[in-house]
Amino acid sequence: MSRRTEIDVRPMTEAEFPDWNRAMKTGFLQSPAVTAEQLEGHRRQFVPGRSLGAFDGERCVATFRSFDQEVTAVGGAPVRADAISNVTVTSTHRRRGLLTRMMAQDLAAAKDRGDVVATLIAAEYPIYGRYGFGPATTMTEWTVDVPRAGLDPRWAAPEDGGRIDLVEGEEVRKLGPELHERLRRAQPGAVSRSELWWQARTGVVQMNDTPWAEPYYAVYRTADGEVEGMAAYRSDDHWGDAKQPLNTATVDWLIAVTPGAERALWHYLCSIDWITTVKSGWRAPDDLLPQLLPDPRAARITTQADWLWVRILDVAAALEARTYEGRGSVVLEVVDRGGLTGGRWRLEAGADGASCVPSTESAHLVLDVGELAALWLGDESAVRLAALGRVREERAGAARVADALLRTSRRPWCPDMF
Repeated sequence: MSRRTEIDVRPMTEAEFPDWNRAMKTGFLQSPAVTAEQLEGHRRQFVPGRSLGAFDGERCVATFRSFDQEVTAVGGAPVRADAISNVTVTSTHRRRGLLTRMMAQDLAAAKDRGDVVATLIAAEYPIYGRYGFGPATTMTEWTVDVPRAGLDPRWAAPEDGGRIDLVEGEEVRKLGPELHERLRRAQPGAVSRSELWWQARTGVVQMNDTPWAEPYYAVYRTADGEVEGMAAYRSDDHWGDAKQPLNTATVDWLIAVTPGAERALWHYLCSIDWITTVKSGWRAPDDLLPQLLPDPRAARITTQADWLWVRILDVAAALEARTYEGRGSVVLEVVDRGGLTGGRWRLEAGADGASCVPSTESAHLVLDVGELAALWLGDESAVRLAALGRVREERAGAARVADALLRTSRRPWCPDMF
């Protein structure tokens, strides 16, 4: 086996694209074979200098890709992000520092570009904390027992005068981007979607091993004809021994910009003939779904886990980008072992904005940059982290002051996997 110093970590070239994709699929325990159609789809994600590989001779043994993204801060401001994806290390080359080298190279470039944060969805929890990332949002998945939900089985239309229409992929590509923009402007933790995102989810571009099968697309329109919600879902075909339908509708994604649209789409999904179970897909942990049902116990949690991880690259820019419901100040000692944005900062915040500047004052709270990331979108509690020993109070009551500033009335949510 090659020594660590013989392995070259560098940006992938277009000629190395097939081998890089083979290594990426191998790392995710997928079939290593790459079809021409998949290569073409992934090639559309290629940005020179942003797809890194570790090469042992001519063979790619680790992969790493990043791309431009915006993540919504509390209050609706879009924040520049370095989105990280396709991170793998081939099993023959583990524990040799390849991820550390790729991560350091990418984060340094992101810092130089002026990105405020880096983001990723972590396949494994223990990996990314050592690089300064912290879990900033949570995902919950519900399974709804439709017969128990208590909905009127004679359902015909939304109660507010709106309507549900089934549409084709072409209409989704026309209507979806604007609807999603409305959602992400109001949803802390939401991230931008490219044109390629919509193409891949409507069958125009093939990127997965599974052959494309078009889902159903449902659009909610108000009585005035305005599009306020949209969902993609699939159904299996399962019948019981007594010739009773036991079909499951699985939601690929559902976005709604009003509670009325959200209610109408969930009630529609629970009203489809032969559907006895609805799987919600990735939802916010405080999603309205359970309480939209007459019997909320019909919706049971089947998955609940961390989702969007954030790495702060610029403490001042990140904390000044968001809004604050309360007024106050706190001095933070931010420990950054990666050397990108550590130091002592005084945050002064109120309803009219915030300032975050370097400070020589004594720290009120001492925390790792990953813990600051967990607090940034308002989901985590500084008091809770202090109880866990992950935040240290240097001034009594400082964690409560931080919570009064940073926590939000609704929890952040990232609807997307990337």
